[in-house]
Amino acid sequence: MKADLLIHSAAQLCTVPPHEGGPQRGHRLGDLGVIEDGALACADGRIAAVGTTAEVRADWWAPLEIDASGRVVCPGFVDPHTHAVWAGDRADEFAMRIAGATYQEIMARGGGIMSTVRATRAASLRQLVSQSRPRLDRMLAHGSTTIEIKTGYGLTTESELGLLQAIAALQATHPATLVPTFLGAHAVPAEAKEDPDGYVDRVVEEMLPAAAAFPAPPAFCDVFCDEGAFTLAQSRRILQAACALGMGLKIHADEFAPLGGTALAVELGAVSADHLVCTPPHEVELLGRSNTVAVSLPATPFGLAHRDYTPARAILDAGGALALASDCNPGTAWCESMPFVIALACRYLRLTPAQALVAATLNAAHALGLGDQVGSLQVGRAADVLILDLPNVQHLGYRFGGNPVERVIKGGIPVL
Repeated sequence: MKADLLIHSAAQLCTVPPHEGGPQRGHRLGDLGVIEDGALACADGRIAAVGTTAEVRADWWAPLEIDASGRVVCPGFVDPHTHAVWAGDRADEFAMRIAGATYQEIMARGGGIMSTVRATRAASLRQLVSQSRPRLDRMLAHGSTTIEIKTGYGLTTESELGLLQAIAALQATHPATLVPTFLGAHAVPAEAKEDPDGYVDRVVEEMLPAAAAFPAPPAFCDVFCDEGAFTLAQSRRILQAACALGMGLKIHADEFAPLGGTALAVELGAVSADHLVCTPPHEVELLGRSNTVAVSLPATPFGLAHRDYTPARAILDAGGALALASDCNPGTAWCESMPFVIALACRYLRLTPAQALVAATLNAAHALGLGDQVGSLQVGRAADVLILDLPNVQHLGYRFGGNPVERVIKGGIPVL
């Protein structure tokens, strides 16, 4: 049978199989489904066959073949938490943090998220797209073939819709699949500082309906439930309003203080709860028994030079589904490399390279509700494939600082 593309002779082909049709949970995390001397055929943008080179070649041929001898073949990375569309930078704040200022102190001085909000509000659509596209190009070059992008640097109805418009414009021209998330509740804007509940009213009554009616509406609504951002009650109100409008739910929780955001995510059936640095043990247990994916963002505490990271081992002990994401943003984690995130996860979350790879592919896809489409090299799924210039998966966590991605195939088409 004829395919469009055939990749063969991989030292290790990692199929990353789902478990019981879902993510890999608890201590089952890390099943790579490795096929030595592996091959796969792609047709019509999908995986058509997977097996040993001899098995696949016995049934399939293609006008384009790629020899992956001595290399690892795996699913494209899925980055389920980014803020990749913004204007400006916050390099000055990095210097302030090095000098000893805390994240909260910088916010109190008018910096932090509001600094990026001011720059983003002042940018045109063309400027937003032109500044953001190179970031997406670098993310793709590091293997991210599906990328979630949040709004949240506008904090007015007009500016938030402008960010959705920028994401839509990028999606129309960029090879990666982009998943938009509405994050109007990223911070209380400076002009609403004295009336945060009034700002929540605006998010619920004006911004969310406008986002839901946008031609390319966001797949999810997120809220930053944490110290200095939104309270648990405010977060509940926003997420319930988003749910009523048909949006999926996400939450930033427990990055700086445990306000109950993880338990709220479980209660409301959120697709993911993200950050989870200081999640209390009883909420870790709730998470482990739920379908909510725990998304760890190790580049963020690394970027902040913090000592505490997501308690990944406790989440796995509780039977939870753990995913990884970059949190690419201008303030705390300007990180465009999922391989670096994997390297951090191996060191600070104590994940094995195999566990980290699954967390960055299959489980990350489930954190976007796309677990049946991407993140796994199963027949019928999107042919989003990476060829890594590594002899085996152990080297993925072992090496850091470079880019192991040699080839990127998106929808069965080599794009890099």
